[in-house]
Amino acid sequence: MRKIAILTVAAVILGAASAQAGSLGKPCTSAPEAQWLPMAQLQAKVEAQGYKVQKAKLKNACGELYTLDKNGNRVELFVDPTNGQIIGQM
Repeated sequence: MRKIAILTVAAVILGAASAQAGSLGKPCTSAPEAQWLPMAQLQAKVEAQGYKVQKAKLKNACGELYTLDKNGNRVELFVDPTNGQIIGQM
């Protein structure tokens, strides 16, 4: 019974941590959507830094780009949609 309780608490903590990490706990910008760059430009800016974009989407005023780094490791990048600046990564 105790093991189940511990596993349940651990799952809740991990779920909350990954949800916060996924969005970084806040939007990447407060600028209106009219000021955002097209996704193709955001991808080009990230690729110019050596990442290979596999999938990209906009979520919570943040560009989420699923990429491979120079070593072939999977990296999820969070990008400011107004300028393409990388705000964070997982």
